[in-house]
Amino acid sequence: MGRYKVVILKTIFPDTKVEEEILREIGAELISVPGADEDIIMQHISDADAIVTTYVQVTEKMLEAAKRCKVVVRAGIGVDAIDIQAATRRGIYVANVPDYCFDEVSDHTLALVLALQRKINILSQKVKGGVWRVDEAKPVFALRGQTYGLVGFGNIARLVAKKAQAFGFNVIATDPFVSLEEANRFGVELVEFANLLQVSDVISIHAPLSKSTYHMFNEETIGKMKKNACLVNTSRGGLVDQKALYNALKLRKIAGAALDVMEEEPPKSNEPLLTLDNVIVTPHIAYYSEASEIELRKRFSREVVTVLKGGKPKNWVNRKEMGY
Repeated sequence: MGRYKVVILKTIFPDTKVEEEILREIGAELISVPGADEDIIMQHISDADAIVTTYVQVTEKMLEAAKRCKVVVRAGIGVDAIDIQAATRRGIYVANVPDYCFDEVSDHTLALVLALQRKINILSQKVKGGVWRVDEAKPVFALRGQTYGLVGFGNIARLVAKKAQAFGFNVIATDPFVSLEEANRFGVELVEFANLLQVSDVISIHAPLSKSTYHMFNEETIGKMKKNACLVNTSRGGLVDQKALYNALKLRKIAGAALDVMEEEPPKSNEPLLTLDNVIVTPHIAYYSEASEIELRKRFSREVVTVLKGGKPKNWVNRKEMGY
């Protein structure tokens, strides 16, 4: 048995070789729990020194059971899978990996935009069904001169802006934490959310999921979008009310949507959005490349090692809550 016990919940990775190599530095034993059953997880984490999760919710009940736990690390950017307040009350560090996959997510975002705008998904299916007609794509509009709206203007959104500008888009953004000067540095106009909804031909979401951003795209806000507009979400499924989006797309109130994330993942087989020809859905893969996956695994493992050696996480999510 190792000096420390590290539990990784329902890993999405093919093996644990990368993690084991790094954790060997502190003599840690790595336990991989394959499912999301809370009772089984509780058994494994009762004596865990660290917990790593990607999508499994780390609840207050779990943290109460994990008496030895010093750190919970999200293997990814968002931390909505972790009860941060519960961790803070118990003096448990919460960390994440916010500084990876910038190129991958921004590339995937633009790929979805191009596929929507050029009707790639619709045309491909038509051709495979024996239909070879340009008319099936109409109308298709030139990219140059269109307005591209970014909801959030962090690292990924800034790369999206640069890549979208190369196609001739005029890029605007909304972000309450970014100054006009900072946006202007990237050739991007900062606007209010309501204005962005009204003038954008393409909107892509790059915001964190929180109580204030949950369903920020709902019947009211989607209703303010242009009829020819497309919505792209590579952030978090909960940012979009899927029922409202379905209704808007079904009634052609907006032109299309591309989603790499859903409110429920994987979605049920009878999810209404999956029946529409003006929707593209990919399986939460925007983060992925061979290189980014290895980088992610190294970084979350290093966070565990740092804390168990007595240090503080590099990407310390609940720093302020813990009084630092």
